[in-house]
Amino acid sequence: MMSDTAKKIHLIITRQNDPQSQPYTEEFLVPYRPNMNIIGALIEIQRNPVNAKGETTTPVIWESVCLEEVCGACSMVINGKPRQACSTLIDKIEQPIRIAPLSTFPVMRDLLVDRQRMFDALKRVKAWVPIDGTYDLGPGPRMPENTRQWAYELSKCMTCGCCLEACPNVNSKTAFIGPAAVSQVRLFNSHPTGAMHKEDRLEALMGEGGITECGNSQNCVQVCPKGIPLTTSIAQMNRQVTLQSFKNFFG
Repeated sequence: MMSDTAKKIHLIITRQNDPQSQPYTEEFLVPYRPNMNIIGALIEIQRNPVNAKGETTTPVIWESVCLEEVCGACSMVINGKPRQACSTLIDKIEQPIRIAPLSTFPVMRDLLVDRQRMFDALKRVKAWVPIDGTYDLGPGPRMPENTRQWAYELSKCMTCGCCLEACPNVNSKTAFIGPAAVSQVRLFNSHPTGAMHKEDRLEALMGEGGITECGNSQNCVQVCPKGIPLTTSIAQMNRQVTLQSFKNFFG
C-alpha cells in the first residue's frame, strides 16, 4: 500500500500573469498530507514552484487571511464550484483538482481577483449603522429576540463573492449589485438605528443595477458558504421596494 508521504495531489490551475494577459493552465503534483486543504496545497507549490513537467515556474498567487472561513478572501472556483479554499479539504473532492479564479471579478494575477465591485455595492446601499462621533453613546437600542436571531444569520456575510460568482445576472455587462448587498440592506434596515437610512437603502435598490435585475435563479443561496438565506432576503426586499415605490408615487 502506498504511504501518505508517497501520495501526490494533482492540481490543474488556471493562471494569469497580469490583468492584461491571457489565462493559461499549469499542472502541479504536490505531496499529500491527511486533512490537507486547498490552501495547504498552494503553500506546497509556493515552497517548491516546480510544475508537473518538472519545470521551475513562478509560485501561484492567491489571497487568504484568516484560514478559518471568516474573512472570505480565499474564494476561488474549485472543481467548477465557487468556494473557500481554506475549508475545502483535499479528501472531500475529486482529482485532478481544477482551480480557477472567480470569473465575476477582474483577475489581478493567477487566483487573485479584485472584489472592489462588492465593496462599492455595499457603499451604495450604506451597509453600516451610522453613529455620530466616537464617544460613548450609552447602550444601544434592544432588538426583539426573533429579529435578532435571523439578523445574526445575515450578519455572517464575509463578502467572499461566491454568491456573485454563481449569479448569472452579475457579469461585466451588467450593473447588478448582487445578492450580498441586497441581503445587507435587509440586515441594516432591520436595525433600530440603521433604519434611519432605510429609505436611502431602498432607493439604492430601486436604481440602475438594483433588485429588479435579479433573475431569481436562486444559485446564490446554494453556494453561500455561510448558509445565509439570500433568496429570502431578496423576496423581502422586493416587497419593501414595492411599498417604497407606492409611497414615492403617492407622496
